[in-house]
Amino acid sequence: MQSDGSFLGDMVVEAANWRGRAPQARHEILTSAVHRRYISGWMRPADAGFVAVDAGGNEMGAAWYRMLPRSDPGFGFVETAVPELIIGVQPIWRAHGVGRTLLRRLVLHAHEQGHRRLSLSVEHDNFARNLYRSEGFVTTVQSEGRDTMVHRLS
Repeated sequence: MQSDGSFLGDMVVEAANWRGRAPQARHEILTSAVHRRYISGWMRPADAGFVAVDAGGNEMGAAWYRMLPRSDPGFGFVETAVPELIIGVQPIWRAHGVGRTLLRRLVLHAHEQGHRRLSLSVEHDNFARNLYRSEGFVTTVQSEGRDTMVHRLS
């Protein structure tokens, strides 16, 4: 997964532009501090993630987590000991189970690594909220336009 940093950048762009209308330019997303924290310096010792590929070896999506510091929190920051999950799927592969498969694999891995919780942030109108709820994530903080959700792993 160390070599997947470039693809993770692609997936940050997909996650930021999930609506598909009036997308923000790739360079704007990847140079903004709010998004750069999710890929900058990939792969640090506490980072983990998975990339889904199709039968031809083409990348379909990725799910990963990072431990972010209180001084540079992500959208779904809970506390320094809770990894924040990021997930992105190529538009053509959405609603085909790729995101759910990646999410389940990353949750299992986090549990195997001894983490007790995972967090994420999702915008209120993002259809992925239903996926997260169905996989055990619960809303812990509601803010304007987005929720922080947490999954207890123990």
